[in-house]
Amino acid sequence: MSALPPFDPADPLGVDELLGPEDRDVRDTVRSWAADRVLPHVAGWYERGELPGVRELARELGSLGALGMSLEGYGCAGASAVQYGLACLELEAADSGIRSLVSVQGSLAMYAIHRFGSEEQKQEWLPRMASGEVIGCFGLTEPDHGSDPAGMRTHAKRDGTDWVLNGRKMWITNGSVSGVAVVWARTDDGVRGFLVPAGTAGFSAPEIHHKWSLRASVTSELVLDDVRLPENAVLPGATGLRGPLSCLSHARYGIVWGAMGAARSSFEAALEYARTREQFGRPIGGFQLTQAKLADMAVELHKGVLLAHHLGRRMDAGRLRPEQVSFGKLNNVREAIGICRTARTILGANGISLEYPVMRHATNLESVLTYEGTVEMHQLVLGKALTGLDAFR
Repeated sequence: MSALPPFDPADPLGVDELLGPEDRDVRDTVRSWAADRVLPHVAGWYERGELPGVRELARELGSLGALGMSLEGYGCAGASAVQYGLACLELEAADSGIRSLVSVQGSLAMYAIHRFGSEEQKQEWLPRMASGEVIGCFGLTEPDHGSDPAGMRTHAKRDGTDWVLNGRKMWITNGSVSGVAVVWARTDDGVRGFLVPAGTAGFSAPEIHHKWSLRASVTSELVLDDVRLPENAVLPGATGLRGPLSCLSHARYGIVWGAMGAARSSFEAALEYARTREQFGRPIGGFQLTQAKLADMAVELHKGVLLAHHLGRRMDAGRLRPEQVSFGKLNNVREAIGICRTARTILGANGISLEYPVMRHATNLESVLTYEGTVEMHQLVLGKALTGLDAFR
């Protein structure tokens, strides 16, 4: 009988054993990039409420293969769902804003074009988006319609062979730095997707300021005033809400992993602090109450990683249902926030300082909790799946 491997505090369940060499290579590459390009600067970015050099960062992420990385062809990496998830975890361990940049680019804007676009649209946009030359955004949420996209007011009307769009979109990541916006609008034939290039007359993307969450991220409003687009701006493969909702499901999958990155960063900060911070003559990690907190945090963190890994394997096998994504998003973001809050208590007053990552992650996760479906929406998705009864209306 072989000897048991030693207990690893960083991987108490041995999840690394589930990963192949290519999986680890992806994880380590993204972790190294984030440690070099994000971690030394992100506290300052967050404090100032900016993401400087976002276009340069996008090109670097493109060179890593992180943009649209689970898509096939058109310069995309064609990585597995698990590898994409590992990348999201490492990016969000640095900051949720960086992971949001990648998620919106790949899982929303590029995914929409890849799945629903014409071959001409794919050839025009996807290679440049995969390289980071062009940044994309995804316009679905409106000022008065967030959880209920069916009530959207943005509309597109035919005018000869053209389309004319009017409306507003809100809380759009990457909006003001995007070269193309995927905008969803109501038409006489149902909801359709439109590709709106930056610089189109009547289209603007003013940046949203005064945020206390996702501060190291570009967030904008999209304004469409009589925006005229040619017929070939329409995504031909999507009619109705099924199109944008399938994109959201893909993005939510990345959040399932990403939230555990923020949780891991906060847990690691709390664990190191507990080992070195002395009170009453010894490290606070030697007290029972602190150890109970650390144990509970570790349990939820690594359960969440296992859940993310399981959902990734299901996605790679073509068997991941939207309800299962809701399961993961609901659990992992909620538990990640709990881990950050508990980590803050271990750090005491230091927990609110940007010298440590904990409060930054905690405030970022308040946005992650809400976007791509609020807690209540995911509870109702699961409730309907469990009971067969629709409680949305």
